[in-house]
Amino acid sequence: MKFPKPHTLKQIASLIDCEFKGSEDFEILGINEIHVVEPGDIVFVDHPKYYDKALESAATIVLINKDVDCPEGKALLISDDPFRDFNKITKHFKPFRSSNSAVADDAVIGEGTIIQPNCFVGNNVKIGKNCLIHSNVSIYDDAIIGDNVTIHAGTILGASAFYYKNRPEGYDQLLSGGRVIIEDNVDIGALCTIDRGVTGDTRIGEGSKLDNQIQIGHDTVLGKKCLIASQTGIAGCVVIEDNVTIWGQVGVKSGITIAKGTVIYAQSGLGQTTEEGKTYFGSPAVEARSFFKERAYIKKIPEMLQKLKTL
Repeated sequence: MKFPKPHTLKQIASLIDCEFKGSEDFEILGINEIHVVEPGDIVFVDHPKYYDKALESAATIVLINKDVDCPEGKALLISDDPFRDFNKITKHFKPFRSSNSAVADDAVIGEGTIIQPNCFVGNNVKIGKNCLIHSNVSIYDDAIIGDNVTIHAGTILGASAFYYKNRPEGYDQLLSGGRVIIEDNVDIGALCTIDRGVTGDTRIGEGSKLDNQIQIGHDTVLGKKCLIASQTGIAGCVVIEDNVTIWGQVGVKSGITIAKGTVIYAQSGLGQTTEEGKTYFGSPAVEARSFFKERAYIKKIPEMLQKLKTL
């Protein structure tokens, strides 16, 4: 998430009331999670296990809960609670804006697009040409929808990320300031939920088709011409490359990559990055050919045991 204009290290430190290391006029351009950070971004880290990863990342400003050596060319924001202060920054630059109408005044809707009754279109939403948005669809703030997109009834675009910190008093949610982007020629079935990015974008690639009742988590990127069948649940920060097919009731772990041309059979649980063009099945999912060979051998076990008894 980029700021509307650059800010200095001193300005951001003042905003969250913390100490800093580095030149007070060190330029800050935005905030991001570690998997999408760029130079000029703030990344936060609050556990020693991940200090090195954050300090060595592309981010040039690290919001951290310990005074450590600052890498050359970077700056530190030293906070007693980086999670809390990351939320403060998000809330400052991306505050919640209430709506007073079903379609926000600043929403941009392209020529030939039809929006059926009882839909909600939030602030700063952009919808392209010749789209069909069926009844009871909710499109939260900042979503971008391309041309020739169909979205069926009850689907929700832009809900908050399922991302919490466990505190003694209860779970504390990491605020979501990102977007949902739907590219051209996408079809989305009924009752799907696509969460917005925490700081980046959740993206559905051109020509992809989603069945009914699919959940896609924050910051997940779906490639072009993918097919996803119903009741599939995809966690956050997953990269799904082009021409992937995922059949019904598949569960996908966060932070992995599903390689180009992968096929995942129904009711599989995928917990690892796949290889290009291969087919997977099972829970945990493995290459389908290996799985079916193993099943064939297992079926032979009673026969083998019977033969052993006759020896």
